[in-house]
Amino acid sequence: MGVPFEFKDRAQLIANPAADMEGYGTYQQPPGTFSDDSSMAFCLAEALTQGFNLSILAQHFVSWLRNRYWTAHDEVFDVGIATSRAIRQLEMRVPPEFAGGNEESDNGNGSLMRILPLVLHIKDFPEKERFAFTQAVSSITHRHYISVVACFYYLEFARLIIQGEDKMKAYKKIQSSFRNSLQQHLNPLPDLQMFNRLLEQDIFKLTSDQIFSSGYVVYTLEASIWCLLTTNSYKEATLKAVNLGFDTDTTASVTGGLAALVYGWKSIPRHWLQQLARYDDIESLAERLRAACENK
Repeated sequence: MGVPFEFKDRAQLIANPAADMEGYGTYQQPPGTFSDDSSMAFCLAEALTQGFNLSILAQHFVSWLRNRYWTAHDEVFDVGIATSRAIRQLEMRVPPEFAGGNEESDNGNGSLMRILPLVLHIKDFPEKERFAFTQAVSSITHRHYISVVACFYYLEFARLIIQGEDKMKAYKKIQSSFRNSLQQHLNPLPDLQMFNRLLEQDIFKLTSDQIFSSGYVVYTLEASIWCLLTTNSYKEATLKAVNLGFDTDTTASVTGGLAALVYGWKSIPRHWLQQLARYDDIESLAERLRAACENK
């Protein structure tokens, strides 16, 4: 949904908003083309069909970038700087859990955008294990605690939705427990001020002018939760994410993942699914992932 509009600013999209699945635009790709966000999520899902093996996942990421594995049309047309750097580290045989950058400047949204399939593997694990798995998978490309915490927040939110929680109740439940949870897993507890709008405020009361949609991981997480909580359907949530502008494919991807859990995949407009590149392959992967996670 966001691929044709990536890097467009908000003023452009206010004047000419995205209203349906479109093609071409920024990367001159046909409608239904998915970008690095989905490709890397599919790599994670593919790895999880074989259980959990960080080395296999790392190999899939390398194969995606170098050999066009799990691309829409046998082409990698977008890759983040931090992700590309981490994959070079993997190629130099740096252990996967240490490949990602660990500086504060390394907190792009590249691990958040592709981490959602992990929730199916870890949703029934104790919290300590859920955090450890999240940290490991994020760290392949983004090792700094801000990225790890953002991924953990996202997966915990998704887990609550899978368990049947209303989206607003899930939001409030995380607010009441998240800081205490992190104290068990991060010692000493680092500065979490950048998460205050999610953990201390009613983010759904903010206006669009107060929501940012750059590549910073916290802004992407905020935007996705804001889009989810201020809309009432999958279509409305994902289009709202796209129309925030800038990093449109990732904001829509992170939003759409939660929206699909809230409203069900059948809420996705049929003509969007019909245009989706590699639909049959994706459906097959989803079935294999479901079976693997049920039988682990």
